[in-house]
Amino acid sequence: MRCLPLILLLPIASSYAQESPQTLERVVVTATRTERSQLDVPASTDVVDRDEVRDTNLRVNLSESLVRVPGLVILNRQNYAQDLQISVRGFGARSTFGVRGVRLYADGIPATMPDGQGQVSHFALNAVDRIEVLRGPFSALYGNSSGGVIAMTTRLEPGPTEFEVSGAAGSYDTWRGGINISGGTAPYAYALDASRFSTEGYRDYSSATRDVVNLRAAALDTPLGRLRITLNALDIPEAEDPLGLTRAQWQDDPRQASPQALQFRTRKSTEQQQLGAQLAGDIAQRWSYQVAAWGGRRGVTQFQAIPVAVQAPPNHPGGVIDFDRSYGGLDARLQLALDALTLTFGANVERLDEDRRGYENFTLQPALTLGTLGRLRRDESNDVESRDVYAQVETGIGPGWKLHAGARASQVDFRGDDRFLVNGDDSGSARYDSINPTVGIVYRPSQSSSVYASYGRGFETPTLNELAYRPDGSAGFNTALEPARSNNYEIGAKAVASMTLRGTIAAFFVVTKDDIVVRTNAGGRSTFANAAATRRRGVEASVGWEPHSSLSLYASVAAIRAEFAEPFFTCTAAPCTQPTVLVPAGNRLPGIPAYTSFIEAVYRVHDTDITLDWRAQSKINVDDRNTDRASGYGTVNLALARTFLAGPAKLRAFLRIDNVLNARYIGSVIVNEANGRYFESAPGRTWLLGLDVRFR
Repeated sequence: MRCLPLILLLPIASSYAQESPQTLERVVVTATRTERSQLDVPASTDVVDRDEVRDTNLRVNLSESLVRVPGLVILNRQNYAQDLQISVRGFGARSTFGVRGVRLYADGIPATMPDGQGQVSHFALNAVDRIEVLRGPFSALYGNSSGGVIAMTTRLEPGPTEFEVSGAAGSYDTWRGGINISGGTAPYAYALDASRFSTEGYRDYSSATRDVVNLRAAALDTPLGRLRITLNALDIPEAEDPLGLTRAQWQDDPRQASPQALQFRTRKSTEQQQLGAQLAGDIAQRWSYQVAAWGGRRGVTQFQAIPVAVQAPPNHPGGVIDFDRSYGGLDARLQLALDALTLTFGANVERLDEDRRGYENFTLQPALTLGTLGRLRRDESNDVESRDVYAQVETGIGPGWKLHAGARASQVDFRGDDRFLVNGDDSGSARYDSINPTVGIVYRPSQSSSVYASYGRGFETPTLNELAYRPDGSAGFNTALEPARSNNYEIGAKAVASMTLRGTIAAFFVVTKDDIVVRTNAGGRSTFANAAATRRRGVEASVGWEPHSSLSLYASVAAIRAEFAEPFFTCTAAPCTQPTVLVPAGNRLPGIPAYTSFIEAVYRVHDTDITLDWRAQSKINVDDRNTDRASGYGTVNLALARTFLAGPAKLRAFLRIDNVLNARYIGSVIVNEANGRYFESAPGRTWLLGLDVRFR
């Protein structure tokens, strides 16, 4: 099994990875691209297993289960027209839609495009086997926008045919239904997962339906090696978008939709299909290879709330975004495994081609009607291509000592061709490149503990959306925008005292030059610029303890101070020809809570589990100027689950109550929102009832 490295083959490798009997520690792949015990990895890594993702959860959002990972913040916006807000040690927090600064993978296929923008709406959580989370310097080995890595793997292994029907229903007419079929005779395996999620939403005008289908097949002993194929499809038709609220609106009625959302019928439709394959095999006694290839298509139509008068200028792109995007890539690598040395060499190519159009979100005939597809205002083609080569080495450097090092050279090309050409030419191009080294040292003072130190240099290019407009309103790409470049440092310790007690602690320090910030955000158009420097420093810790076979305890905590290290100027209105509003050094980066914590207790009696957890975070600033903030909060959540047999079926029933004490709080913020509509409300007390029925 040592020849099954890397995240791109994690779907194959993890199906058979077991905890090491020497370390009693989980196997991880992301940091070193090779199966290693967590104690042997000079990085912060967490594995969230199948039960932790599925049990007593709705299985729709990563925020349900990954809240237990220190340093990872996932804010549920209660808005399925927009993706979750995901940040790792502050990377990605500036995003107002989609995911930035964090690399995402589903069954070995990147869910992050080559420009650094990602989505998680197609993650099939009902079929999950494990989710691995990597934080810190070694994330940089995944290329552009790698402030952290989240890699989900669905279950696929030979065995007797297994059929599962699952469902859950709860507050606000929320429900999910799904089926799973899996099995196969070795060396073949297959699995099918299909699910539908529907909700009327906690807030007014926030209903949504989401269908996800995930089909997988594997042949683990072909003439070429071990093969896995994954087909995934997603459909979200017209998810309603209630938009953010001002503070006054939230205080008056946190469940209301923004009046502009109702006026312009803001909504979003998304569909995506993708196919991926991974192949791994041995070339010679010590040589192995891995190849992954993928391709897909994503289409989005989104209606925004932009006043008619704002859309009137001839250079405005309109209030409806409509694009079709095709994407694909290839990752190939070769590995040499010697007794005390492991070498990995690889190359990666990814491409995105996009047809993007903009329309007015109103019609004038026979009378003014808002929220309908109007005249064409934007027509362009965009493409992004990234080309990377990388190498990693792992070697012993003395009794108990190991050295991990690597480097990745990346080049990312952007090009846009304006086909509208009515009011100037918005065509443009940009190229960014970087060579990013990473190094880490691990020392094992005993079989059950390790200490480590690591360093990595990373970079994050602007996305296509961030390059699209210039702050001064002139035509063309925002070619003045530079990539953010970071120096990441980390020290940490890990211990596995026994099967029942384990813990981790890490301290980190990150300095970023040319961090990307919002320059203007008005009229449905955001423009971006570079801040001179930002700084992040913090501590993360976690501990798991099972004092008795019927009781398990887990706690994680993270503290971070993320701030602008140097002052810079921004604008409060568009266009912005000369920034005049000061953002002083020491201001906190918006969207990043300084403290987060999670505490969980699970008590098992006979076939019943009782789970009680507490989730908390501190206040979040809403903009670079720190003019307002969402207050901190803590919620108590309770779940009951029971397993029982009924003939040939195994049943698992659960009842979950979230926010037991009915706390009133803001769940997420829209960073730097120009109209002051920063706040997205979180629900009060909610309930969820679910049942899994498995036949085998």
